[in-house]
Amino acid sequence: MKFMSMLNKRPSTVNRQPSTAITVLIILLSACSTKPDPYKTWKTVNGNPSGNKYSSLNEIDTSNVKQLTVAWTYHTGDADTAAHSQIQCNPIIINGILFGTSPQQKLFALDASTGKEIWKYKPFDSVPGGKGMYFGLNSNRGVAYWTDGADDERLFYTAGPFLRAVNAKTGKAIDSFGINGKVDLREGLGVDASDLFVTATSAPTVYKDLVLTGTRVSESMDAAPGHIRAYNVRTGKQEWIFHTIPYPGEEGYDSWEDKNAWKMTGGANNWMGMIIDQKTGIAYIPLGSASMDFYGGKKRGADLFADCMVALDANTGKKIWHYQYIHHDTWDWDPSSAPVLLTVRHNGNDIDAVAQTTKTGFIFLFNRANGEPLFPIVETPEDTVTGLVGEKLSPTQPIPQKPAAFVRQSFTEKDLNPYLSPEEFADVKAKLAGYHTGTLFKPESKEGTIIFPGFDGGAEWGGPAVDPSDATLYINANEMAWILKMIEINNNAKANENNSTAGQRLYVQNCMSCHGADRKGSGNYPSILDEDKKMNKDQFIQFVGAGRRMMPAFTFLKPEEKEAIAAYVLDLKSELNKPFHHELSELEKFRQVPYTISGYNKFLSKSGLPALSPPWGTLTAIDLNSGDVKWKTVLGEDSAFAGRPQTGTENYGGPVITAGGLLFIAATKDRKIRAFNKRTGELLWETPLPNSGFATPATYEINGKQFVVIACGGGKLKTSSGDSYVAFALSK
Repeated sequence: MKFMSMLNKRPSTVNRQPSTAITVLIILLSACSTKPDPYKTWKTVNGNPSGNKYSSLNEIDTSNVKQLTVAWTYHTGDADTAAHSQIQCNPIIINGILFGTSPQQKLFALDASTGKEIWKYKPFDSVPGGKGMYFGLNSNRGVAYWTDGADDERLFYTAGPFLRAVNAKTGKAIDSFGINGKVDLREGLGVDASDLFVTATSAPTVYKDLVLTGTRVSESMDAAPGHIRAYNVRTGKQEWIFHTIPYPGEEGYDSWEDKNAWKMTGGANNWMGMIIDQKTGIAYIPLGSASMDFYGGKKRGADLFADCMVALDANTGKKIWHYQYIHHDTWDWDPSSAPVLLTVRHNGNDIDAVAQTTKTGFIFLFNRANGEPLFPIVETPEDTVTGLVGEKLSPTQPIPQKPAAFVRQSFTEKDLNPYLSPEEFADVKAKLAGYHTGTLFKPESKEGTIIFPGFDGGAEWGGPAVDPSDATLYINANEMAWILKMIEINNNAKANENNSTAGQRLYVQNCMSCHGADRKGSGNYPSILDEDKKMNKDQFIQFVGAGRRMMPAFTFLKPEEKEAIAAYVLDLKSELNKPFHHELSELEKFRQVPYTISGYNKFLSKSGLPALSPPWGTLTAIDLNSGDVKWKTVLGEDSAFAGRPQTGTENYGGPVITAGGLLFIAATKDRKIRAFNKRTGELLWETPLPNSGFATPATYEINGKQFVVIACGGGKLKTSSGDSYVAFALSK
């Protein structure tokens, strides 16, 4: 009021100097007007440090989006169709330079206005085992950038088991970081993980002079622990570690019935990425399930901090708060993406919040400072009868009361696909009658349990977008039923066992869950029936030890075990009758479980069509102030059902929203990128891509011109693999 009264006083002369108060006000207004817009650039994965995938750019809007055309296309040149290669990268753009990764995890820099390559960094020195077999090759979803504000500019990402530091100007490894520019993520975990599969699919996260990272590990009993670590950005020195499976004396240790879990069990890892509040220094880190995914007899208890959101002090790694989404997870329903920071209007107050979408279709919304849920969450009694020896499920699970789930969560006869032929409909109906189904947390079983939403969600690793102006969350989701069937394992080696019987036994223990009992593959995992035509024994053994993308490296297997599996899978007549003998260590005995799964099998008809009624892909807008749905629409079209109402398709990758009123998303099996009106859900524009864009787009501006770019790697859902990044802009 004092400022306003002074402003209303007329000066006595034209030459009079402004008052002190007016000068202060002018300075304040000037400071506000020059404050940088955090949403105008795309300097981090998911756009900005809040992870909301929002851009304030508005050159492209609802009135002109139909005028988008291809501005440039960049080909990485290293797609591998035979290996089902993919690109899942959300690129970043720094000072007009686009940084992304290729199917073979090469890091590159492009002129973001033309797509012209500036440099390329190759992380692997050699290609073991022949074409298409790259050591430790993992899917990569992005890179992180750090600068000292002067001349030092660095990019961080993981390829194989190594966190790597690369000079952003030259594309050369920074030798002073770790050893020759890389840190081995298998080291510094507190256990010997030298023979275990450890990598990272998500980009690390930078805070001050620290780079924080989680890991992707095996999902079986051979999993390394998923501890969170921070490294010095200059030297690569490990500065701190947070034990996601607590040590004796640490909080959460008593949540495990097996008091040796801290040194025997793995998982509870951050494979999906994290978000750090750059103002408060709090890291919000979702953690996955403990090993193994589907049988919990070796992880009895609540299993902290598996399936939790943990809030850590990014400076020290000390825990501030945590919340567990699922107790004793046997459904592989860990949180599916990095969370998002936002501000909501709740009970009349503005609350800084953190939101987490999940595979189950729930959204958890917490007070960022203390972890208090902003909507009620009720511990709800659940069925615990499995019929499996040693299993002990949690009697309750936390169920958010709001927002409502954004996908269906129950599959009964009324949900069968009405577009199947009468014969196929009758067949899937009869099969459904023999499965355990009807509720979300139905226990695993030997007869088969319907997992719905599926193993991939609900929400998946693309994660949501959030509009900071009104706290609207936009989430794309899958709706696909899968079958979880537990198979008993014979862990006992026979006297005078040979490679034939040992190879089959070891295949069931280590390989069947992905490649199926008939070796024809399951889910996104390929058939290996004709592997003998692709590689010889030595190549196969090297491949098993190295791993590739979805397949972990089975380095923990002894040479004689790999040889037995090779003899069985490749049907090596001369090797099958060789004697097999192997003494088990204490750890190897612990890793043996009485059950595995029959495979990652979707509930399909005999001709391969979904047993579930559509839609199989959706896009939903939810007001997080009120928890109410604003609109919902179908995402994608399945060509097998042409002429039917739009079906949607399974989808991988997230949305981007803009101040121009748009939501951009690719992600679908049908090889298209689309733009929707973010306020209404109306489809405004779509165009085909060279290959499916199973990634999140990025949008950026060069000299006043707005671009939208998407990685088109294909390779999932039995689609062809590609090697391109395609950028769109308005045609003028």
